[in-house]
Amino acid sequence: MSAEKSSAPSGKVKPWRNWSGAVRFQPRQLLRPRSLPQLQATVRAASAAGESIRVAGSGHSFVPLVQTDGTLLSLCNLTGLESVENGRARLWAGTQLKPLGEELALRGWGMLNLGDINKQALAGAVATGTHGTGLRLGSISTQVQAMTLVTADGEAVECSATQEPELFAASRVALGALGVMARFDIEVAPTYKLKLVKQAMDLDECLAAAPTLAAQHRHFEFYWVPYTRRTLVKLMDPTDEPESSRRSTAALEMVLENGALSAISRYARMRPSAVPAMARLIASTLKHDTSTMVANCHRAFSSVRLVHFQEMEYELPAERGPEALRELAEFIEKKKVPVHFPVEYRYVKGDDIWLSPFYGRDTASISVHQYVGMPHEAYFRGAEAIFLNHGGRPHWGKMHYLGAAELSRRYPRWDDFAALRRRMDPKGVFLNPLLRHMLGA
Repeated sequence: MSAEKSSAPSGKVKPWRNWSGAVRFQPRQLLRPRSLPQLQATVRAASAAGESIRVAGSGHSFVPLVQTDGTLLSLCNLTGLESVENGRARLWAGTQLKPLGEELALRGWGMLNLGDINKQALAGAVATGTHGTGLRLGSISTQVQAMTLVTADGEAVECSATQEPELFAASRVALGALGVMARFDIEVAPTYKLKLVKQAMDLDECLAAAPTLAAQHRHFEFYWVPYTRRTLVKLMDPTDEPESSRRSTAALEMVLENGALSAISRYARMRPSAVPAMARLIASTLKHDTSTMVANCHRAFSSVRLVHFQEMEYELPAERGPEALRELAEFIEKKKVPVHFPVEYRYVKGDDIWLSPFYGRDTASISVHQYVGMPHEAYFRGAEAIFLNHGGRPHWGKMHYLGAAELSRRYPRWDDFAALRRRMDPKGVFLNPLLRHMLGA
């Protein structure tokens, strides 16, 4: 049985686009395998035909990682939780994070950590090193205990810390360049509740307290509003308190984090000169967002994000984060950058994954955003120069302007990854123009 094909009534595949609208392309075919053998056969056939193969998740990357004029694979039929016991869940790589959290909760388990957007497919989140926040918690990729990887010749290879350990060390953040991730074993925890406390804080006070707050709380992050000294701090810790009303927390998200931001953003796009005033208006709403919520972990992690934006994110040595953010604030004001979107600041524990932006060091993660339709390149390039000067590495799923020459100097295991990639995919089946540019392949 062949993989399910997708096409428009005319027989032509519909154009693919990502969440922000920045990436649009036309694959020759879109295939949706329904089983591991079918996935293997699909990869084997496309590889034999010399066709580029890329795998699409939910489209939450901001760069053309999955772009191809050949075969685009969707894992939307390879989803679901197979089993969970003894702190280990086996599941298909196409599983989206939101239903995964709900299913784990029903079975009495929870993810160790997640970001605040839960629309991603697990495979895409793992491949790009997607993360939440927590000084003692790594990215989602570090939660992977074992993996089934379909290679360029259609073989299904099992890898873990003890089975094909080098492949395992590389493949957990590999951008889809080593093969198609089909199935995972991930580490999970018995279900738990988190108490989320939001509070406004002065920027200088927040940066001074950040190392202490990150050490004292399981999860710590904050949002800084450009053209102001106002931040919104979010603290989360395990609790046995009863859960909050879903209706009240959902209303707050819709009104403040989406409705008000959407209206302000549309006005800022029409009147760029009003951006600083719009930023100050956003800062003034933060005092109304000061709140406390208790929820099951999968609900506490996630937020509703309906306002579309473009994003760049850099991962810096943890001790360099505060100074980098101060320089970013000076740059925005000096250059009168038309940006009102808050800047996000998080912490991530270091790991040993070869191309992980967190390799070998605990990290301060700084994300800059721009509303869709507003100019972002000058802002992002200026921010990137600051982040690079502080030893930053870009998030693989977010916008950046680096090629292989610059990237290779920032990863101690870069040459090892390049050699492994050549062995795994000598014909470059899993490459596309962006990966050739970034990996120098």
